[in-house]
Amino acid sequence: MKILQLNVWMGKIEGNLRRFLIENNFDIICMQEVFASENQETHLSRLCFDLSQIIKASRLEHIFFSPNWSSDIATGTFEEGNLILSRYPFASTSSEFINDQYRDHIILGQTIRNNLNIQIATLENGLTIVNHHGFWRPDPIGDDDTVRAFEKVAKIVRPLSEHAPLIMCGDLNIIHESPAMRPLDFLHDLTDEHRVKTTLSGLKYDGVVPCDHILTNSAIKVDHFIVHPDLVSDHLALSADFEIEQ
Repeated sequence: MKILQLNVWMGKIEGNLRRFLIENNFDIICMQEVFASENQETHLSRLCFDLSQIIKASRLEHIFFSPNWSSDIATGTFEEGNLILSRYPFASTSSEFINDQYRDHIILGQTIRNNLNIQIATLENGLTIVNHHGFWRPDPIGDDDTVRAFEKVAKIVRPLSEHAPLIMCGDLNIIHESPAMRPLDFLHDLTDEHRVKTTLSGLKYDGVVPCDHILTNSAIKVDHFIVHPDLVSDHLALSADFEIEQ
């Protein structure tokens, strides 16, 4: 199986992102900063590479979208959130907020950082997928608030990891050396283990910051891990080919 992790930067790099998804054959996709609309889909899709277009390009039929906030557009609304797509059916899905809560009618440009949900999807093949957009601070080391947020994440993820094969993906907004990552040390951090120097593409930030992560528990055997050079976002895409240990 092959899994993708990507913060899509609100679908700003439409053509490149479309081609990247079409040309690759992912079985599971975890994304952050996805835009979606139920009542203004056509209008939104003309402005960015939105959920409807991501689904079409990915060719994956099982969809789990969890919004963080909504804003007004034309005569309707659109939402921003996290997305899990899968080739395999979901046995169950759930999400909850790690910090703050869902907010609607946001005015773009207002500060809305760190109202963050975590997604959990259990597939019918027994694999658990966790998707999270992590607590943000200007310094990728984070601070005490970051640590508290990730302690909540670990409290949710650890029991799941003890009973099933599990992969956690996300733009976690912190580097492996951050104290906030220590509550997740029961997982293998592929970004750290492969000595990834940065997961930022340079389109927005020039810093060298490996803030995107794919983490696995001991029931997952990783055959291949790569940071893709394709310019599809202000973040780089990460993918891993893996097997479930029997």
